[in-house]
Amino acid sequence: MSCLESWPEPVVRVQHLLDNGMKEIPECYVKKPSERPHFKESATGEIDIPVINLQDLFSEDDLLRQTTASLVDSACREWGFFQVVNHGVSHQLMVATREAWHEFFHLPLEEKQKYANSPSTYEGYGSRLGVEKGVSLDWSDYFFLHYLPISLRDEKKWPKLPVPCREHLMVAYVD
Repeated sequence: MSCLESWPEPVVRVQHLLDNGMKEIPECYVKKPSERPHFKESATGEIDIPVINLQDLFSEDDLLRQTTASLVDSACREWGFFQVVNHGVSHQLMVATREAWHEFFHLPLEEKQKYANSPSTYEGYGSRLGVEKGVSLDWSDYFFLHYLPISLRDEKKWPKLPVPCREHLMVAYVD
């Protein structure tokens, strides 16, 4: 199992656990009931995830822009996430980017570890978001990178493999 020295506890990648035949979820990934999400149900009994139309952010009408910004703020505070429509990113680019990152996460662990994050920056390949010892961990591996503002961007942290990861990131910026 992989242990990165700068973290307060060993960092074991979730994919590594799964690939090695794990039969039971380790206790460190089980959240206390008070830490688990609580979903609001709609009148139909379905979970009603916020959907935000970003088209109005590009409006010349200040009120429309402020209303959209307020909806984003509210969704972040109440849900922690939201679905976006009319964002302007091409469907083809989204599909190609998803495929490239899927390919990255299926590379050998040794290759992905070249981009491992640290407590000083969450940027890179990681499995934990906190540096506090003994906290409940999220059941996920991720790759976090700064894209904008450009002043925070560090392309040395962007993976070299698979090649399309870098290509799609640059296309998204140019477009």
